[in-house]
Order: sequence, then C-alpha cells, then structure tokens
Amino acid sequence: MQTVGRFAPSPSGRIHLGNILCSLLAWLSARQKGGQVILRIEDLDTARCPRRYAQQMEEDLRWLGLDWDMGPGTNGPHESYYQSERTELYQMAREKLEEMGLVYPCFCTRGELHAASAPHRSDGQVLYAGTCRNLTAEEIAEKVKTRSPALRLRVPEETWGFTDGHMGDYAENLARDCGDFLLRRSDGMFAYQLAVVVDDAAMGVTEVVRGADLLDSTPRQLYLYHLLDLNPPSFYHVPLLLASDGRRLSKRDADAGLDDLRPRCRAEEILGKLAYLAGFNPSAEPRSAERLLSDFDWEKVPKKDIRMPSRLF
Repeated sequence: MQTVGRFAPSPSGRIHLGNILCSLLAWLSARQKGGQVILRIEDLDTARCPRRYAQQMEEDLRWLGLDWDMGPGTNGPHESYYQSERTELYQMAREKLEEMGLVYPCFCTRGELHAASAPHRSDGQVLYAGTCRNLTAEEIAEKVKTRSPALRLRVPEETWGFTDGHMGDYAENLARDCGDFLLRRSDGMFAYQLAVVVDDAAMGVTEVVRGADLLDSTPRQLYLYHLLDLNPPSFYHVPLLLASDGRRLSKRDADAGLDDLRPRCRAEEILGKLAYLAGFNPSAEPRSAERLLSDFDWEKVPKKDIRMPSRLF
C-alpha cells in the first residue's frame, strides 16, 4: 500500500520554525517511502484563521520546497482541502455517533470547566467531570432555553493504546485520563478530535506526522476510528521546537516566523539548520528538502523537545 502522508497546519498566523520542522519531517517521511503528500488547511475557527493567512502559508510552503500532491490548487479528489468547507462530513459522523446513543449536550461554561474544584490531569489539563452526562430530557429542555449546548462523546472505562512510530508505546484510560470529550462547541464549530479523524480517513491518509503535544489526543482519536468503522493511520509524534528560553513557539507572539526570516534567509538555510537541530543533517549547512532525503532517518531524530540556540540565524 502506498504511503499517504499529510501536513495539516492551522493558519492562525505566519508559520514559524516549529511548524516548518513538523512539515519537513512529514514531507521527508512520506517522500522517502515513495509516498504522496496531502496539504490540508485546518481552518475550522474561521474567525482566527482568515483565508489570507492560509494562502500565505501555502505560498511559504512552496517557497520552502515542501510541495504536495493533493491539496489547495491541485484539483485533487478530496476537495475541499479546507476544513471550514467540510462540515457536512463532520455532521454525518456526529449523527452516526448520536444513533449509537453516545452523544449528549453539555451546558457547562468555560468558567465552570476551569474551576479550581474541577479534576485535572497530572499535566494540568482539565478533565471533564461529567456534569451534564446524565441530564434528563426535562432538564435539557429547560437549560437549552438560556444556553446553546456543546456536544460531548461518552467514553468507556477502557484503555486505548498504540505504538508510535517515533515515541514508542503510549496508552490512556479514556474515562480516567481524558473524560468525555467535545465533538462540537456551543457555537456550532466542530472539534479538532472529530474533524481530524473524519478527514484523515476520507483522504486515505496512512501516516500522520505531528507534534508531540498531540500525542495524548491519539487514544481519543483511535476510539473514534473504532466507533466510525474507519481505518486509522500510523502515527509519528515529533519533538517540539522551543525558543532559546524554553518557551513553546507561538504564531501569536510571532516567534521565529517567516515574516522576519524570509527576507534575509534562503529556504535552504532554514531547512538545513532545522534538519541539523533534528539530528539528521550532519552539519548546519544549507540543504534543500530533496537533498535531505538521503540523510533522513527517524532513528536520528530526538524524542525530547529541541531548544533553539539564541542565535540560529
């Protein structure tokens, strides 16, 4: 079976070096296997992700030499490649889950969800307490008069695990470690967990390369693949690229973004130094994506997050 990889950026600002490193690794992993690459724009939140940002991101990726076989501008078989235009598919998946009796409305406010008394994971993330899980039809009818509900998926007391192609074995108990999770927000926008599963399956993706910050999303997504009777891809979670002070890079803060770098650097300089930090370019010399194919090896990529030196460019 041919490998089909993808990169699926969220265009909430100009891409930064962390986004580029993840896209480079996804591109190299698929191309080295003779596979295809899909570019999908994850713009579910259209207020934060205007189309002009997506178009700039597409142009930046082309400039970097990270091309794609299917995606915006290709007339590929999975049009559209913008998530904001694929909501009908998410709606169909939601209806299927509802028919199984697994979806319920949640009226909790953000403040209630993040209250000090709310259960938290060891990493600080809030666990949903199941407040609205067993509301009666009468209680739901009363609450909906004053607040539009979000939709949550009931999860079982089951452990779901997998072997990550880079990070190794990982597992979570759905009930204890993540809780009933969102399928759709109260404003009607579908949640990442559902949209990414539906899209990767619909587009025939066989390999997902993404940041390690999404590692703990995978058991939830595998559960959705199971419920929707879809074939899951293999997963490779990669270390995050951190600023020199240890902060996570942010589009909002314009960290290491192409706004600053592109006017004064060649694409090959950026890719060569990122590949060097990721362990598979023997030196920091400029290299094109094509030239990096021969040296790319998952065994060389570190598993811990990568802190950039204070002066990289």
